[in-house]
Amino acid sequence: MDLREPTAADTERIADVVQSAMTASHSLSPQQIDRIVDSEFGDESVSEKLDSETTLVRVAERGEDIDGEAVVGYVEGVVDGDTGELSWLFVDPEHSGRGVGTELFESMRAALRDAGASTLRATALDANTEGGQFFERFGLEHVTERDLAVGDESLVEVVFADPSAVDDGDDERPGDAGGDDLPGTETEDGTTTATTEDGRSVVVARDERESGTDAPFFVAYTDDGREDRYGYYCGNCGSLAVTMDDTERLACPDCGNEHAERSSDAYDDSYL
Repeated sequence: MDLREPTAADTERIADVVQSAMTASHSLSPQQIDRIVDSEFGDESVSEKLDSETTLVRVAERGEDIDGEAVVGYVEGVVDGDTGELSWLFVDPEHSGRGVGTELFESMRAALRDAGASTLRATALDANTEGGQFFERFGLEHVTERDLAVGDESLVEVVFADPSAVDDGDDERPGDAGGDDLPGTETEDGTTTATTEDGRSVVVARDERESGTDAPFFVAYTDDGREDRYGYYCGNCGSLAVTMDDTERLACPDCGNEHAERSSDAYDDSYL
């Protein structure tokens, strides 16, 4: 397996790898995956990353090129001051269990350090939370969750970091769910509440989120101790009438925000 910087000729294959990997491992609808791939891994987006001074990208390829599919993995990182963040890592499902993900991770960690980063973070979409187990094997710890806008998608990503490098307050991005920014809610002493149609107050758990097509869904509880679950709160319109079908697919009947359940293709650590 060879690791190298990609070229413009690799953009189509990179998109194919991302599409296949997300389909196999992410609890997102095909439409959501298509929009993410088009936004983040289309020809123009990848070309911009290749020309960027702060974004680093690597691909893994087989020794032989069969039908133009030599590239079987992709990793991307960003340098921000003395912090390096591994933001995307994908492996073609047909090549899972061969250590490709490990090689990509190690290569990007070294590249970020060479670029001046003294601390490392890594992110995984909450739609693929098992992927965090991979980062934990390298000593990274789950430190926070934050909202992530990708094209028209509002997603939630989980942030992992070196335990010694955790710095409270530095993990938020613009658009993170914080303060009183959720529609129809109030936040006091760190507790966010919303009111049901019959006037009851429920607790909106900001740290228990599921991605949605327009905004995240948050678990809602009837008590401060979070022992009695009420249902879900829609972060897009503030509705508490969110429904869940027998495949655990969430949908808001008021605004159309929705979350699709995981692909039928199972995920495990060997994916990486």
